[in-house]
Amino acid sequence: MPKWEKNCSRGSPIKCGQTIRLTHLSTNRNLHSHHFQSPLSHNMEVSAFGDNGEGDEGDHWAVTCNGQYWSRDERVRFKHLVTEGYLHVTGDTFGRPIHGQREVCTYHSPSEGSYWKAAEGIFVKPSEQTSWNKDKQDQDQDHDHDEL
Repeated sequence: MPKWEKNCSRGSPIKCGQTIRLTHLSTNRNLHSHHFQSPLSHNMEVSAFGDNGEGDEGDHWAVTCNGQYWSRDERVRFKHLVTEGYLHVTGDTFGRPIHGQREVCTYHSPSEGSYWKAAEGIFVKPSEQTSWNKDKQDQDQDHDHDEL
């Protein structure tokens, strides 16, 4: 198993074939897989694992792409190093806890459902109510957010 290197800086190039960990920013848990069946498609389960970005070898994914580096506009695949499956979205949907949510698993071979593309969005996290911004809101009722 390759030695794990800590975080990379945003915008750092990622080499095709490089081993990475994908960490959820809000929960600090890693995208993880292991040799347990997924509930709907019976492929290999994918879950969130670890604390504060720390985890185990089940969090390691190889970037499969064309060329030397993963290009932001390029479709890419992630191959799980333990199960040797590809991160995959099935057509199967859950009824709960989130109705219509699609199952993500690892699949034994690359397919159209195992392509992923980087995208970036804007998430405006509500600011905490402090005495300063409460006073400001009282003075200017026309603005809901001042983060942008």
